[in-house]
Formats: sequence, C-alpha cells, structure tokens
Amino acid sequence: MKKPELIEQVQSAAGLATKRDAEAAVDAVFDTIAKAMSRGEEVAMPGFGTFKVSKRAARQGINPRTGEKIQIAAKTVPKFSAGKGLKDAVA
Repeated sequence: MKKPELIEQVQSAAGLATKRDAEAAVDAVFDTIAKAMSRGEEVAMPGFGTFKVSKRAARQGINPRTGEKIQIAAKTVPKFSAGKGLKDAVA
C-alpha cells in the first residue's frame, strides 16, 4: 500500500469529507512520530507497536570490492517493534 491508498483508507474509515483532510491527518501522525523520535523519545501505541531510537556503536568493516578494512562511524537509527495486536493480525 502506498501513501495515496492509505489516505483513501483513512478517509473512508474516519468518515472525513475530503482527501485533503485525510492527507493532513496522515501527515500529522507521521510528523508527530518523527519529531518525537528526533528528540530521542519512544512512541508506543498499544496493540500496534513501538517506535524507538537505537544507537549503533562504531565498528570496523571490510570493503567487499577491495578487501580493505574501513571504519564505520557510530550513528542513531530508528527502530520499530511490532505489538501483539499487529503480530496477530498479520499471522
């Protein structure tokens, strides 16, 4: 499912009058999650899942083309853990 299809589904499920309203709602949810995660906060939605921020330590890697060892910098990455309700819905 792509964003336009998601917007149509949200519009019909929430009974919104226009696609523009549904798009604003979808954008607001994703923007709110992204802003919370950028502050290092965890966003938990019971039954659906949890969005968290995870830190990866610096490590040494190998360039597969040359075999040369390279240093991979530490970084912060987003992480999602599915909740029980979502796991049951998919299974």
